[in-house]
Amino acid sequence: MKGIRLLQGMVLVCILMIPILIILFLRNFGTNEYEIPVLYETGVEDPFGDCQYPDSAQHFIPEFTFVSQDSSRIGREDMEGKITIVDFFFTSCPSICPIMSNEMNRVQDAFREREEVQIFSISIDPEYDSPEVLAAYADRHEAKKGKWFFLNGPKDEVYDLARCGFILPTLDGKGIPEDFVHSDKFALIDEKGRIRGYYSGTNREDVDLLILETKILLYGKG
Repeated sequence: MKGIRLLQGMVLVCILMIPILIILFLRNFGTNEYEIPVLYETGVEDPFGDCQYPDSAQHFIPEFTFVSQDSSRIGREDMEGKITIVDFFFTSCPSICPIMSNEMNRVQDAFREREEVQIFSISIDPEYDSPEVLAAYADRHEAKKGKWFFLNGPKDEVYDLARCGFILPTLDGKGIPEDFVHSDKFALIDEKGRIRGYYSGTNREDVDLLILETKILLYGKG
C-alpha cells in the first residue's frame, strides 16, 4: 500500500510540473525569430571582373528603369519601401518559363491584397517581348494591374542587371528560344534593395518557402 501511495504521489508531482515546464519552454524559445539572411553583406565575388562592385560593401540592387506591359516606366525607384520578387524569363521560352510563371501566379495570389509586395518579371528577349507581347502574356497569367509587372528594357542593360545586379546567370540566345540560358530562381528583395534569398521557380516546395519568408519580411520578423 505504501508503494502505491508513493507512486501516486510521484504521478501527481509530474502532473503539477507540466504547466511549469511549458512556461519555462515558452520563456526560453517562444520569442525566437526566424532569421532570413541578408546576402552579399561583404560584397560580391567577381573573379572574371565582369561587374564593378565596391570592395567589401553590402550589395544593393542597382538603378534601372524599364518599360512595363502597360508602357509605364518601372524600375529601382519603385522598389523602395516594398518587398519585390523578381525573375528573368521570356515569353517564347519552350521549357521552364511556363512553369515559373504558373508558380509566380501562386505567389501573386498569396499577396494579392498586400500593396507592400510586388512582382517584377524581366524579359531577357526584349527584342521580341514588346510591351504588347508582354501584355498578352500577363493577361494569360492573370497578372493583377499594379502588382505583377512584366518588364522590357535595352538588352545590354537587362543582361547586366541580371548578372551584376541580381547575381543570376544569363546568356543571350540571339533570337533562338532553345539557346537562351537563364536561371529558374526567384529572387526575394527587401524594402532596402538587398537580396534576401533565391528560390527555384520550378519547385513547388521552394516557392512555398518563398511565400513563407516573404510573409516573415512583411511582418517585420525576419
